Amino acid sequence: MTYVIEPQAVTSLPIAGSEQRFPVRRVYCVGRNYAAHAREMGFDPDREPPFFFCKPADSVIGVADGQTLELPYPSETSNYHYEIELVVAIGKGGSDIPLEEANDHVFGYAVGLDMTRRDLQMKMREMGRPWEIGKAFDQSAPIAPLYPASLIGHPTQAGIWLQVNEADKQRSDIDKLIWSVPETIAYLSRFFELKPGDLIMTGTPEGVGPVVAGDRMVGGVDGLGELNVRIV
Repeated sequence: MTYVIEPQAVTSLPIAGSEQRFPVRRVYCVGRNYAAHAREMGFDPDREPPFFFCKPADSVIGVADGQTLELPYPSETSNYHYEIELVVAIGKGGSDIPLEEANDHVFGYAVGLDMTRRDLQMKMREMGRPWEIGKAFDQSAPIAPLYPASLIGHPTQAGIWLQVNEADKQRSDIDKLIWSVPETIAYLSRFFELKPGDLIMTGTPEGVGPVVAGDRMVGGVDGLGELNVRIV
């Protein structure tokens, strides 16, 4: 087959302990999935149905184990925020996935950052417009290597944390997710047919805030390694 333009290379993530890589198809993000973060953003954290937004696959940057990613400060913002998250990689697709079968569809887990142009996101929110300009920009989703569920199981309790310049900014536990990973998968699959290669960024705990050029972020989820990023 020939194309009228050169097709874009497949975005992929490294897999811990392997030379293979995980190709990325879609990136679904869960909004306000920790109660304390919902409160700090000005919302009632009652357990309403989850809501989702998307990032393009090519916003993902796979960060190798031990690598420090140099991440450029993005354009058109003066309030660039970090959000540390547990990332779920889908290995088997499906629609209307039963809750009790949801974990069977998971390939693995990783730690990632949902980087956000907060000023632009808030402006769009106030105007009742979509968030893409604040969430779906280039290089907005650095993600560390995936850990296969076949090796580590399905974590339900693990510390999630982020430091900026060695100072604690976010620290919680994934057991505080309002909607668990299986619940999120089951609910999302009612609206979209999930397919292998999909990623779900499951939400961030409280403590989000800005970074500037020169700042270094180190974050992790216990058992899933660390993600190292320097803003340049």
